[in-house]
Amino acid sequence: MNLRTLLTVSAFILAVFITLAFMNYASLARVYYAITLFDEEVIVGNFSNMDTMFETIEIEEPDVTYTFGRSEQRLPTLYTYNSETRNIDDFLTRTRTTALLVLKDNDIKFEEYYLGTHAEDRRISWSASKSFLSAIFGIAVGEGYIANLKDPVTQYVPELTGSGYDGVSIKNVLQMSSGIRFDENYDRFNSDINRFGRIMAFGGSFDEFAASLESEREPGTYLNYVSLDTHVLGMVVRKATGRQYTDYFNEKLWSQIGTEDSAVFIVDENQEPMVLGGMNIRTRDFARFGKLYRDNGRWNGKQIVPAQWVADSVTPDAPHLQPGKRETSDHNLGYGYQWWIPENADSEFMAIGIYDQFLYVNQKAGIVIVKNSANSDFMEQAFESTNETVAVFRSIVSSMQ
Repeated sequence: MNLRTLLTVSAFILAVFITLAFMNYASLARVYYAITLFDEEVIVGNFSNMDTMFETIEIEEPDVTYTFGRSEQRLPTLYTYNSETRNIDDFLTRTRTTALLVLKDNDIKFEEYYLGTHAEDRRISWSASKSFLSAIFGIAVGEGYIANLKDPVTQYVPELTGSGYDGVSIKNVLQMSSGIRFDENYDRFNSDINRFGRIMAFGGSFDEFAASLESEREPGTYLNYVSLDTHVLGMVVRKATGRQYTDYFNEKLWSQIGTEDSAVFIVDENQEPMVLGGMNIRTRDFARFGKLYRDNGRWNGKQIVPAQWVADSVTPDAPHLQPGKRETSDHNLGYGYQWWIPENADSEFMAIGIYDQFLYVNQKAGIVIVKNSANSDFMEQAFESTNETVAVFRSIVSSMQ
């Protein structure tokens, strides 16, 4: 082997080595981020910087941004929960609030950012993004791509034939009543949700994970929170429309409501978005979406989401979906089409994500409240934290002029 050939081969080997080292570094970095994602000392920063840690796809903001008016007002000092008077500032601190925004009519009444975060941060939605998926699904129904909610999901996604979703109706999946066996416990290393989460670190297919799940109960009888139900709905949208989810999302929703920044979705190795909880957007853009639903799917005189879909989405229509029915669920919240309904609701509904992400809508009062958080104690408090948050929101609503 002459010197030139030797140098060429050596350069090739070096290039391969550098490429492999870079690829391994990226994989190892994702593993590290996944392991430390919720650690108390880094959770706040992580929740505003998911696009630097995992594979993502970006949806650009529209050319025209809708600007809210301003009519600022102080928050109330106190609220009542479990017959006890408590301090709202203490609550915001205890639940590690990173952003709080109150919108009444078209005016921002209160907006504050905490723990070193900023208005420009794109914050991880976690399961609050499920309600955005519901809007997209309703648009697809309104456009005739999906004929009947009683149809089985396998009619649109034959890849799920033989899985636990085989024969399950779209409506039961929409209402988290699929009957799928699923452990949503974030504290258990080998829970289903944590196994799903490791796809972000090690790679894999969200679709294949959904197809691996098995049935546990008769569909339509029990409210069991299964995050992969939402991914299956995203699969239905893709198959029914023949469009990539992010393209359809952008055309039909994101570009229509005057958002001020791009949306970023975590994706799997096939570039399929994590529609069940991987959306990252600004707090004000959460509020824009809340305003859309508060106004029955209309934006600046244009019907974006069918009004009937909005109404159906926030109306529990079966006994096991009613608020307070603990014998048919693990908590006391009601459920619609990927939206939560609190007990004693009066035109109220919510999108909720883990670690206390809230988008609260009160149609009667004309109010939308967004609360982003990095509450490390979330798992210990679970739905108790949600019930207290509703009490805080209702106190804020009562105080707004």
